[in-house]
Formats: sequence, structure tokens, C-alpha cells
Amino acid sequence: MKKILIVFGTRPEAIKMAPVVKELKKNNSIITKVCVTAQHREMLDQVLSFFEITPDYDLDLMKPNQTLNQLSSRILIKIDDVFQNFKPDLVLVHGDTTTSSMVALASYHNNIKVGHIEAGLRTYNKNSPFPEEINRQLTARIADFNFAPTKSSKENLLQEKIREESILVTGNTVVDALMLADNQLKNNYKNAEIDNLNKSLDFSKKIILITGHRRESFGESFLNICNAIAEIGKREDVQIVYPVHLNPNVQKPVFSILNNKSNILLIDPLSYPSFIWLLKKSFLIITDSGGIQEEASTFGIPLLITRNVSERMEAVNLGFSKIVGSDKKKIITEVLSILDKFKGFKDTFNPYGDGKASNRIVKYIIKNSINET
Repeated sequence: MKKILIVFGTRPEAIKMAPVVKELKKNNSIITKVCVTAQHREMLDQVLSFFEITPDYDLDLMKPNQTLNQLSSRILIKIDDVFQNFKPDLVLVHGDTTTSSMVALASYHNNIKVGHIEAGLRTYNKNSPFPEEINRQLTARIADFNFAPTKSSKENLLQEKIREESILVTGNTVVDALMLADNQLKNNYKNAEIDNLNKSLDFSKKIILITGHRRESFGESFLNICNAIAEIGKREDVQIVYPVHLNPNVQKPVFSILNNKSNILLIDPLSYPSFIWLLKKSFLIITDSGGIQEEASTFGIPLLITRNVSERMEAVNLGFSKIVGSDKKKIITEVLSILDKFKGFKDTFNPYGDGKASNRIVKYIIKNSINET
């Protein structure tokens, strides 16, 4: 029997890989195992618990304040032990993390085939997002199979001379994950976080959900964003909810500028199901996250991107989201315009997929890799 190893390390990867894991586990003709690097520890474990996934290998590589080079070297060394133990025929990685690029490189060194899920997203600015842009490009060069979420992602790969026969447009597995999560939430799923949010939020107001964590925003740009949020919070018809990332570069400016402000609720980072519950309750989202851009589009929620570029231009081109950067005046202007004018999107087409991406990926793998002689 052929063997597939799925490797991921962060919460966003876990969310988007969970449907692939579940789809592969349905197939009795292959052996599928899961390895986590635990690049994110607590946040990763929450997602694994929610989707009922137990890793077969846990490298537990998270250490406080480790550099990217330290993390990269430890991944390269530790994943070798897994390869020697399991001897996979194919390794699946996701997106743009240090885990993905280093595991892809380690697989190549061991002559193991690589499948890259969510391949082809690009800004072509190596410092934005950093280090994700280069991680994606490196992984695409190594991968034997590139699963592009959209047609534009495929075009990026073709422009880079990636073989067309190695590319499959699948849709994004984030939509698959959202559908799984939404079904659970509709079945009276409850936890303490959701109960607390229900008690804390004023649903007579328009909920604005804020997130921010990207390295390139730290410093003056992040201060500008926080000051814009403080100004928006002065409106009496809004309730701003900000799950504050644990990074000190985020915590310090957020609590310095936004703590104890009326209509602004600063809370701890939320588990995945709680976040999706809150997202669905929101009128507007302001974020620098990539995955949330896709999630907001799935639920038809307008979104403002506090970055200067985005590798997810499909939603921008359709008008679902808008790039505002870190300009305080521009952020405020766009938020007020949405609050006063937005009545819903006329076109509900989701550019990121139909919830069947995982099924397409698994069928392709079985046909093109597992059945090889």
C-alpha cells in the first residue's frame, strides 16, 4: 500500500488541511499519517481537537523567541526521523509557512514526492508577506503536484514555468473547513467562549471584527491602524471586537491605544469554532490575515485589508474586499462608507470554491501518484 504523510504546523494550516486529512482517511487503499511540527502549539491543538484529528507524529518544535533560521534548521533535522520511520511515498504540505517550505525541501533531499496545497498565491514582493511569499515560491519549485485554489493561482504558476500537467485548480480547502465547522455550529455546538461572547456583545449594534498580526505591519503602521480603530469606536452604532494576537508587537500598541475605550472589546485569541461563530455575526471585518479574506468572502461579509498588497486578489476584484493599507484616514473613510452604505453584495459567487476542494485533491492524488507503478 502507498503511504501519504501530511505535515503542517500552524493553526491556519491545520484548518485548511483538516478536510484533506478526513477525505484521505476514507480511502482504505492508502496509508495516511499526520505529522505536526507545532510551529503554533496551543492554537494548533485547538483546531486538532475540534476536527478530531490525532497526529501520528508530533515534533513539538515551538520555542519562545526562536528565529526563523532556528526553526527552519530544527524542522529539517526532525522531519528526517519521521521519513525514516514511515517512509512515505508522498508528502503533502500547505501554503506558505516555514513548516511547508522546509518539509518540502527535506522531502526533495530524500527523493520523496511533494504535493503543495494552496499553491500559486503571489504578491511578487518578497518582503510582503514576509517570509510567506518566498516560502510559497520555494515550495512551488520543489512540488511535484501543485493544487491551485483559483485560476489566477494557476496562471501565476504557469508564468513561473511550472509544468501545467502538475497543476490542478481545486478551490480552496478553507471553504471545505468552513462548511464542516458551520454544520457543527448549527447543531447547537457550544463552548465557554461563545457563551461569553453572547453575553458581552451588543447585537443591536454593527459588529466590527478586527485581527492583526503580520510582521510587516509592526511599528508605525500598526500604530496607525490602532489609532484608526480608536476613532471608529467613537461611533455609538458600532461594537468593535478585537481578539488580540499574543505577539508582544501586537499586544503593546493594542492595549496602549485601545484598552478601556467605549464600544471596543479586547479579548483573548479565540478557538476556531468560536472565531467562525463571531465572524458570522459580524457586519464588517478589518484584517491583515490571508485566510480571513477567504472566510469573509464565503459568508458575504465586507472586508478591509490592512496591507499594501494581497495575494488573494479574487475577492478584491469582485468587490468583496478592499486594500486600505495602514493609512489612518483611508481606513476611517472606508469603514464609515461601509457602515453607512453597505446593504449586501449583489453577487454571491464565492471565488474561493464550493466546498469540494479536498475531494478533488484526493482523486487527483490517487489517479496521478498512488496508482503509479
